[in-house]
Amino acid sequence: MSTVMLTSGGLDSTLMSVLAKELGQVTYPLFINYGQRSKNREWAACKNVHRNLGLPKPVKVDVAGIGKLIPCGLTDPSLDVYEDAFLPGRNLFFLLLGASYAFKTNSDAVAIGLLNDKFSIFPDQTKEFIRLAETAIYQTLGRRITLVTPLMSFTKQEVIVLARKKGVSGTYSCHSGAEKPCRKCISCKEFQ
Repeated sequence: MSTVMLTSGGLDSTLMSVLAKELGQVTYPLFINYGQRSKNREWAACKNVHRNLGLPKPVKVDVAGIGKLIPCGLTDPSLDVYEDAFLPGRNLFFLLLGASYAFKTNSDAVAIGLLNDKFSIFPDQTKEFIRLAETAIYQTLGRRITLVTPLMSFTKQEVIVLARKKGVSGTYSCHSGAEKPCRKCISCKEFQ
């Protein structure tokens, strides 16, 4: 089985890739530049952690125009990084890109680092969303691509503990793109 791994250079997607490596899975890491404020730091962390952990070299796709077309706090510094964080359709867009890449690489699955959906903030972070997205992708591609969420049973604190045990370090998770964590964005608040 081979899997396209949606990777951001953050803790969740990096841990997901480490777990796949331990299972002996063939993976195709895909980094998506959707115009996020943190893209440069995320991409640098993504390349570094993949190299340091012996993970496959990530591929980057540039679809930054979505962040300009549909601005949100993650893409537009004039908006609040916390209050305006929702980018409508982001996870579905990511999954469709990942599934299209899986189609071309003859992969069976796309992995996304969603955590326990009882803590989900947005509608595209739930098991039901994943189930429906998988159906839509099948209808779109005419081929079954499984959407996997290996961290969906985890809380953020459980991810942090497991990542430490697995030697994961050097990730970047702040949505502001600042050198030091802003402590205001959703991602930073998850670490508090």
